[in-house]
Amino acid sequence: MVCPRCIDAVRSLLEQAGYHPTDVTLGQAQLDQSTPADPASVAPMLREAGFDVLMGRADQLTEQIKSALVEYLEHLRTARMPLTTSAFLTDRFAATYSHLSKVFSRTANLTIEKYLIRLKIERVKEMLSYNEMTLSEIAEQMRYSSGQHLSNQFRQVTGRSVSEFRRDLMPKRLSLDQLA
Repeated sequence: MVCPRCIDAVRSLLEQAGYHPTDVTLGQAQLDQSTPADPASVAPMLREAGFDVLMGRADQLTEQIKSALVEYLEHLRTARMPLTTSAFLTDRFAATYSHLSKVFSRTANLTIEKYLIRLKIERVKEMLSYNEMTLSEIAEQMRYSSGQHLSNQFRQVTGRSVSEFRRDLMPKRLSLDQLA
């Protein structure tokens, strides 16, 4: 769940199923203890509405790590002396980075580092689409060592260069001859 409408939709679906949610937040729903919970009974309704249902602890932890990594991107952008990824996550989850990494890799089929790179590149694409900053400025804000390092990573993840991506963003201009 990533928006207030999603949270409201999940709350409504749980209530329709006869549950009494006391708190619904990003990726989690707390139910009133008076109603015995059977997550398997509500899972089909949630899936039909487009939500994933995470039954296992490892899946839940992986989703929590993903959410924390989105917050970490903001931390990277705004902190004067940002924490390392491992320090940020171990502080957040009071678990060793080794444990978090193993659980994440096993359930996401991707390392934390590769997932973070994908998140960063998505943010870079967003920043490029605004066309307000140079590649060097974006690289600095996203804590890349250089614009070249960002360019290389961008190509590895997207299969396209930054220039190709920018070119594809530009509206196609027609000449007067083409309009006639």
